[in-house]
Amino acid sequence: MTTAFVFPGQGAQTIGMGRALAEAYPAAKAVFDEVDDALGENLSGLIWDGDIETLTLTQNAQPALMATSLAALRALNAEGIAVDKASFVAGHSLGEYSALAAAGSISIADTARLLRTRGQAMQSAVPVGEGAMAAILGLDLEAVRAVAAEAAEGDVCQAANDNDPTQVVVSGSKAAVERAAVIAKDKGAKRAVMLPVSAPFHCALMQPAADVMAEALAKVEIAAPAVPLIANVRADVVTDPDEIRALLVEQVTGSVRWRESVQTMAAKGVTEFWEIGAGKALSGMIRKIDRGLVSRQVGTPEDAKAISA
Repeated sequence: MTTAFVFPGQGAQTIGMGRALAEAYPAAKAVFDEVDDALGENLSGLIWDGDIETLTLTQNAQPALMATSLAALRALNAEGIAVDKASFVAGHSLGEYSALAAAGSISIADTARLLRTRGQAMQSAVPVGEGAMAAILGLDLEAVRAVAAEAAEGDVCQAANDNDPTQVVVSGSKAAVERAAVIAKDKGAKRAVMLPVSAPFHCALMQPAADVMAEALAKVEIAAPAVPLIANVRADVVTDPDEIRALLVEQVTGSVRWRESVQTMAAKGVTEFWEIGAGKALSGMIRKIDRGLVSRQVGTPEDAKAISA
């Protein structure tokens, strides 16, 4: 089977994630230590023994999920599986940073600092309560784009995440997103669910955060990844460091084209997707995109041992 390694985004975080990996594999523990050192704080303590509200804060969740993903990858390494087992790497939103760190394009320390900056910048780009996101279930991308355009009425309202054929997320001004939820149901959506997020990610309102990330990324060394990246905003292969840098900036305001990214990898021969890190959200999306694809999770020592057997 041709394999892709995929890395989860925000929302997958749980208290205790990665603890068993760190206890079972010294190399996994070293990832959490490196992230703690890079940030100058005990993030691993928050991940393992903190409260979920604090962990869910964007500035904490983003580096925490990356650390857990890289710890899971180190567990695979210890079981004899290197990143070059994968033909491609990809990640959902912040997961793209995890994918790049996994492929050796950005150091773990730099990735942790970038994600802390990204989380803070995304949170501060829009005052709390002025933005919103909603998952539209049961309409395809083009239908949701039409809904967003109708709902905008001069405000920002965009299709932010094209997750799978049954779910597209809209993002923008709170009033516009609330209008979109109503319009979507009138146009046949099964459900329109306002999401419990603290900011309207992946839309034009995030431009201040994109400006911050352009400055931060300009200062970081980015190498060609050891495994080709399927980039969120392009849904296609990217290996050039300068392109990667530019697309990471564009990603802040651009749509996460996850459905198309999975289809691109499948078209290039990928038959099996390994979800590296916390949760199973990506595996669920992948099944809805193409039921012929196989998904496996690597988030615990048992997963790492089983998948390498």
